[in-house]
Amino acid sequence: MPDENVLLRQMPHSLEGEQAVLGSMLIDPDCVKLVMEKLRPGDFYLRQNREIFETIYSMFAYAKPIDGITVADEMQKAGVYDENTTRSYLAQLMEITPTSANVMEYAAIVRDKALLREVAQAASEITALVQEGTGAAGDILEASEQKIYAIRRGQGAQELIPLRQVLPDVLDRLGEMSESENHLPGLSTGLSAVDRKITGLNKSDFILLAARPGMGKTSMALNVALNVAKHSEKTVAIFSLEMSREQLATRLLSIEALVENTRLRTGELRETDWEKIAAAATVLNRVDIRMDDNPMLTAADMNAKCRRLENLGLVVIDYLQLMGSAGGERRNENRQQAVSDISRMLKIMAKELDVPVLCLSQLSRANEKRDDKRPMLSDLRESGAIEQDADIVMFLYRDDYYNDDTEKHNVAECIVAKNRHGETGKVELRWMPEYTMFATMDNRYGDQ
Repeated sequence: MPDENVLLRQMPHSLEGEQAVLGSMLIDPDCVKLVMEKLRPGDFYLRQNREIFETIYSMFAYAKPIDGITVADEMQKAGVYDENTTRSYLAQLMEITPTSANVMEYAAIVRDKALLREVAQAASEITALVQEGTGAAGDILEASEQKIYAIRRGQGAQELIPLRQVLPDVLDRLGEMSESENHLPGLSTGLSAVDRKITGLNKSDFILLAARPGMGKTSMALNVALNVAKHSEKTVAIFSLEMSREQLATRLLSIEALVENTRLRTGELRETDWEKIAAAATVLNRVDIRMDDNPMLTAADMNAKCRRLENLGLVVIDYLQLMGSAGGERRNENRQQAVSDISRMLKIMAKELDVPVLCLSQLSRANEKRDDKRPMLSDLRESGAIEQDADIVMFLYRDDYYNDDTEKHNVAECIVAKNRHGETGKVELRWMPEYTMFATMDNRYGDQ
């Protein structure tokens, strides 16, 4: 009777493994933290086991004592307590657990079965997409890859997540920040004044850095990329649709060695320059910066490449208006709509990868028609939804670019025009054109 076998077939799970994990946590409180780092409530297949784990999860977040009696009491308060079975089942869990010493082996069994269920679910959804036949093959491939990547990242479950499950991660993060010297929730840009404004480069943030040509936006992006790679020991991916890999490497070498970029390009080097270059090359060889200078890349291409990188910390894209939409622009699609679609995809990419995405953008000429040529949000070229999608929008402005008689030579303003995490305003940066490098100045502008 093959039909009956199909109906009776269950998704992968291990009853014994789930019970041993719960029993270990009930008899040995030291096991709780270890298991919390490995499992989530959705990893438990049986509803009763899942409810017990959710209760322990919530109690752990509030540092409540955990044992058979306290868990039963907490379940009663939460309304998931059965007078006839719950207390006896909790006692049974403690009795049948052979030893809490093997709790991580039990947890590995539970997680392995949960992973198989997620793969089966993804395969079912992919099969449904193919059978519907409503999308292009490339779109279905992209959706399929996203589903598999979400499982690899531990984000396969799509159900609504209770607040009590999120709180432990938030509390752990607060503890880490309180012990840190810089108190930044995100990665440092290397420019302390900018860090204070935007609280660093935060996970899943889409950050737009915009300026007119010649203001130094590529230089600032490379400054940030190099600082993140050096001090966070994470991988930084740089996608350059304008400059070659050799040009990017030369810029990075100039920044690290403090050798004039012009001399590096022409080869007119002094003996002391070679010593600096050798020391800088040693540093650059240690950092993990990946570069791609393919001018035809789309947001989907970048997303796919970044998914394959381990320990990714930051993505830099230079620049937005040079990017093509996935599969090329549609026949009746104007460029503004295409750029809006790209910006939305980049925001989704930042969220999926759980890393900051720093994207450069051109500005229109509108600011050059005004007396005050400082950029504004309305100056974003083909803006569409760019301003809406970005978590942070920063502009670069140098007065000496427009006014030869200005008192502020080689001084740049970093204007934070939008900031979902805090205040907007301006900070002054020192611009060192010979090294294509920015540095923080002591004095800062206010918000006015």
